[in-house]
Amino acid sequence: MHEIGRIRHMSTQELAFFGIQDIAYVRRVEIKGTVAYAIHAADGTQIAVLADRSVAYATVRQHDLEPVSVH
Repeated sequence: MHEIGRIRHMSTQELAFFGIQDIAYVRRVEIKGTVAYAIHAADGTQIAVLADRSVAYATVRQHDLEPVSVH
């Protein structure tokens, strides 16, 4: 329970770096009318944009990160 309380009281900066070594976010985007999937670091920095969701997830895993879907 102590860990949950600590997470709830994180600063904005601490939250931005939470999971940065472990997590990458995959988000559906539209570029010029075409659906693509953007990969973002835990701090929100866009890393790549790929045409296929499964390739985006595989790319994240290939770099020893855990993919998390963002809606």
